[in-house]
Amino acid sequence: IVFQRLEKNFRAFTVLAFIVTFTTFLFSFTLRDPSLYFFKYAIHKSDNFFSKGQCGCRQCMTELEDDPWFTERFNQSVHPLMSRRNSLLTDDTYHWWQQLQGHKDPANFSEVVEKLFQVIPDDDDLYKDAGPERCRTCAVVGNSGNLKGSRYGPLIDSSDVIIRMNMAPTSGFEKDVGSRTTHHVMYPESAIDLDNTTSLLLIPFKTLDLQWITSALTTGSINETYVPVQSRIKANKNRVLIYSPAFFKYVSDTWLESKGRYPSTGFLSLLFAVHICDKVSVYGFGADQYGNWHHYWENNYNGGNFRETGVHDADHEYNVTLLLADKHKINIFKGF
Repeated sequence: IVFQRLEKNFRAFTVLAFIVTFTTFLFSFTLRDPSLYFFKYAIHKSDNFFSKGQCGCRQCMTELEDDPWFTERFNQSVHPLMSRRNSLLTDDTYHWWQQLQGHKDPANFSEVVEKLFQVIPDDDDLYKDAGPERCRTCAVVGNSGNLKGSRYGPLIDSSDVIIRMNMAPTSGFEKDVGSRTTHHVMYPESAIDLDNTTSLLLIPFKTLDLQWITSALTTGSINETYVPVQSRIKANKNRVLIYSPAFFKYVSDTWLESKGRYPSTGFLSLLFAVHICDKVSVYGFGADQYGNWHHYWENNYNGGNFRETGVHDADHEYNVTLLLADKHKINIFKGF
């Protein structure tokens, strides 16, 4: 009997030692080479195992005992996307939004919204599925030259949601930036054609922008805002989403303390991810290792003019982004 017990204990110890050894190998190997994401499923399962209950990840965007700085700013009741139900804007929000690009004599906002949602889906519940079973991983991919040589492609592509913005070419840059895109953020003046599987996330700066997207998906009657724009674009109209002007103002007022005329596309994309995701990774933000500011598809840097737009407070946005990382709300991959 004693021998049988010893044999049983030895077997249990052997199994435990194997599990510990394999787990150590798994994490050390993955950290050594981020492209080895064939372990993604196993890691996701471990996230569920260690979940505290707010979401299915090991660490969630919102925690039961959260950081005061984050708690004061994060307002889950302000939804990032516009729907018919939440399209009604307060006078303060409407006037703030309309003056961003100084568009004169805007069309009737309610009528424009009604026509818009006759063309694109009106899903008020989209991304409102947070809970203990969900572990939504998101990659926010900026356009910085620090992505060159990073080999982040497989790591980016392993995320559930992959957000890119403006031009953001992937062809020829897959090893560094990945090939998948689930959400492409743009405004009329930066519009590009998309494939049928990608969601177009429009950031409107004025009523005319809402009219433009309706037109660009149907009649093609609008070809100018404050500059000439594409009259039509290729995009799946069933996957078009509209960034809410109310959320736009919330980001500016609450997260940036109204510094800068309005937030950059990158920061707006980041806060969108913070509100719909449980785990957020950020790539391609900031300068390269030499302090140069340029896009990853450009051969030459432009000496820093790239970030001096006159409407964004780039330094404050970067500081808030670093604070989010410091509070373990996002993970920043700095590239090379």
